[in-house]
Amino acid sequence: MRGSSDPQLAMLTTLSTEDLIPSDHPIRRIRKVVDIVLADLDGVFDEMYTTAGRASVPPEALLKATVLMAMYSIRSERAFCERLNYDLLFKWFLDLPIDAKAFDASTFSKNRQRLLDHDIADRFFALVVTQAKLRRYVSSDHFSVDGTLLEAWASNKSFQPKDGPKDPSGPGRNAEVSFHGQKRTNETHVSTTDPEARMARKSFATAAKLSYAGHLLMEHRNALLVDIELTQATGYAERDTALELLARLPETKRRRTVAGDKAYDTRAFVADLRDMHITPHLAPNTTRQRSTIDGRTTRHEGHAISQRIRKRIEEPFGWIKTIGGGRKLRYIGRARNRAWIIMSGAVYNILRIAALDATPT
Repeated sequence: MRGSSDPQLAMLTTLSTEDLIPSDHPIRRIRKVVDIVLADLDGVFDEMYTTAGRASVPPEALLKATVLMAMYSIRSERAFCERLNYDLLFKWFLDLPIDAKAFDASTFSKNRQRLLDHDIADRFFALVVTQAKLRRYVSSDHFSVDGTLLEAWASNKSFQPKDGPKDPSGPGRNAEVSFHGQKRTNETHVSTTDPEARMARKSFATAAKLSYAGHLLMEHRNALLVDIELTQATGYAERDTALELLARLPETKRRRTVAGDKAYDTRAFVADLRDMHITPHLAPNTTRQRSTIDGRTTRHEGHAISQRIRKRIEEPFGWIKTIGGGRKLRYIGRARNRAWIIMSGAVYNILRIAALDATPT
């Protein structure tokens, strides 16, 4: 070919993936944080895997692969393994030599239950938060809570009656079905694809879909996530889970504040917050009721500051839904989807920590 060099392949080469990644590439800072977290999990991995038997893919490699899948918006394990064969940056991140072949995609499926049984996603997320605390990036007094709906991996056609005959389906594999005039509720129907998913919608202006509810607890110093949860979309999950997330925080004698939108402005929720010695910096809801947040709270400057900062909680939600691929969940069942969302939240924190580490003080 015109202008090309000798096409003959080199017999021997000393080139490694380490030589190909620029020294100032942001992923170097990201891998540094990931390696520290995985080193803290060594004891757990020793309990999970026996020293006898056939050699397996290290759990560190599976977790690093999950980090890459979230960072680079890779939709499936099979697509990741295909890319691992030719992407040298991925091989460098997983400590693989250039000529190493990618492991089979079934490795994720065969090891997933083992990782779930040992709460690896929760442990990984907690250790990432610990790294942020060691760097003094996290506030221990001021927080925001919010929730959103994440579409389940199930079609509305799978939402069938619990008792009685199933809805008739037309000819073909994906026939058109009309639900007009039918009353379908979570009490009378259930998804045959994902029984744990619930039909829900965020507002009356949107269509109801089979969904799960995602919940975040964000601190106010650098907008890092300190807790994350995935629950069934019951309609009351946002407030109930917010109290659960706040109860998980370490005990302190200092009074905390929590910000939230109008959906959290209810008598029961505000009373529960005050019982936990947490000041409710919530947005007053005066649309159809009298707000429980009166001038005793809103007159303080801290309330306005909390309401301004709480809007940043949409940033991790947006990242998890778009870059992390969580807008439509990829697994069936709450447990597997919960582990994925927790890992996505951990990756978001790692990116924020790496960015803050690079910011001059």
